[in-house]
Amino acid sequence: MKCTIHVYLINELYSQEFADEFHNGNPSEDNKEFDWEDELSISSDVVSTEESSNSVYKLEGENGNGDYFSVEVPNMRLVIITSNDAPVVFVGASESMVDTLSIEKLSDEILVSIYLKDNEPHANPIPGIYIASKEFPKELI
Repeated sequence: MKCTIHVYLINELYSQEFADEFHNGNPSEDNKEFDWEDELSISSDVVSTEESSNSVYKLEGENGNGDYFSVEVPNMRLVIITSNDAPVVFVGASESMVDTLSIEKLSDEILVSIYLKDNEPHANPIPGIYIASKEFPKELI
C-alpha cells in the first residue's frame, strides 16, 4: 500500500476570521494558514503504520570528520512505517512541537498528517524528523 506523509508548520498568526471576511474563508498571501509544508512518499509496499508517543529516536550518521555517531533523542512522537520490501521508516517530531498527528487508512493509501507548532525553534536533520532545539543532542551542535 502507498503511504504519503504531510508535515505542516502551523502559522500561529493565521486568522480564520480574516479569511472568512476578506477571502471567502480561504487563506491568502498575507494570511497563510501554514508557514510551510513537507510531503514525503514511501515508495515501498507499506503493510502497517503505528503511532508511538514519548518515544526515543536514534539519530545516526557521520559527522564532518567522517566519524560515526549514534545519539538517542527522547520525547519524540513517531510514526513507525513497516513495509514488506524495505527497512522500517520513522517520521515524527519532538512531543513539544506536535499540535496534532493523524493516520488515515484509505482503500489504497495511508495518509499521515503531522501539524507542528511554529513557536518552537527546531532542526530537521533528516527528511521526516523534526527535533525541537531544546531537545537536540548537545553533542551534535
